Amino acid sequence: MPKISEKGINMPESPIRKLVPFAEEAHKQGKTVYYLNIGQPDIKTPTVALDAVKVHSLDILAYSRSEGSEEYRKKIAQYYLRNNIDVTHSDIIVTTGGSEALLFAFGSIMDEDDEIIIPEPFYANYNGFSTASSVKVVPVISKIEDNFALPPIEEFEKLITPKTKAILICNPGNPTGYLYSKEEINKLAAIVKKHDLFLIADEVYREFVYDGIEHYSILQEPGLEEHAIVIDSVSKRYSMCGARIGYLVSKNKEVIKTALKFAQARLSPPTLAQIASEAALQTPQSYFDDVKEEYVKRRNTLIEGLENIPGVKVAKPNGAFYCIAELPVKNSDDFARWLLESFDYENSTIMVAPAAGFYSTPGVGRNQIRIAYVLNEDSLRIAVKILEEALKVYKD
Repeated sequence: MPKISEKGINMPESPIRKLVPFAEEAHKQGKTVYYLNIGQPDIKTPTVALDAVKVHSLDILAYSRSEGSEEYRKKIAQYYLRNNIDVTHSDIIVTTGGSEALLFAFGSIMDEDDEIIIPEPFYANYNGFSTASSVKVVPVISKIEDNFALPPIEEFEKLITPKTKAILICNPGNPTGYLYSKEEINKLAAIVKKHDLFLIADEVYREFVYDGIEHYSILQEPGLEEHAIVIDSVSKRYSMCGARIGYLVSKNKEVIKTALKFAQARLSPPTLAQIASEAALQTPQSYFDDVKEEYVKRRNTLIEGLENIPGVKVAKPNGAFYCIAELPVKNSDDFARWLLESFDYENSTIMVAPAAGFYSTPGVGRNQIRIAYVLNEDSLRIAVKILEEALKVYKD
């Protein structure tokens, strides 16, 4: 029998999606399932984006340029300028989602067995992208007791080897919701310049920052022109996850030149989705103001509810729409499956993402879950109540 590749065998399952069959079975049993596992916002996509697809005048749905249409990239550059980020359209490659942007970045700057340092917990698919690229993740652990702040820069320094090519952060963070400060970015900038590394920042949640704090992009940091690579996406910004449009942004001309070769190999990003995404740039600021206000309410409702459950510890997020909660259980994978297979409260249950999949250090995060607060406040209150009742009866 032909053999599967070692890379394929080592490719991790998604901690976000692997419980879907159990949720489907719970539905068949007549249970209501509250989905806290996936960052799919229930916020409506801007009408201007949907209308642009409805009224397009294309006769042929043709390839676009591999780097994305010039007109669209110029408008993206204007968006960045409004956010105090000075780039031009030639610094931008449009990709099929932020995921492809990250794969292009990995392929452009790292060879097989090279290393990338990532503060953990981190977006679970970073493990998958690294495996697909034959790159080794070197984790530096951030702690719930510190609200998942940047670990001491000395901890990064200890991990740098001749194989180290980059440091990767998500800002604001998925799964933690942590927002890195300007001072923390300064520290990272200093270390990548000292050791001649790249600094990659996944900034797809840039708009979702709370409590009067401003987002600081690595592209705003002076002296990082040759080091900084930003990963971006329309998915969460405009509630357009299905569009699959992202960007790779860098002032390093060699990075862009190299990433373009990967873009050419896959031909082009989707044309209709670019039309929708270009139109989405017209979305008024009031849309984002309303969305932020809604997410702050949801965050406060969720965090307050979790803090009132005995034995639960939770970090308060300042951005994105996720949090990590530590539970009084030994194995959150078993607990999450039990919730769907064997538990209900008033014929309802919840689906959560076990947090171990957001770490690469074996055994870490096994008593934690990630919660996406993408449901309305009433649903979140019910979900918290379900969790509270479940923990009363669950036996490890």
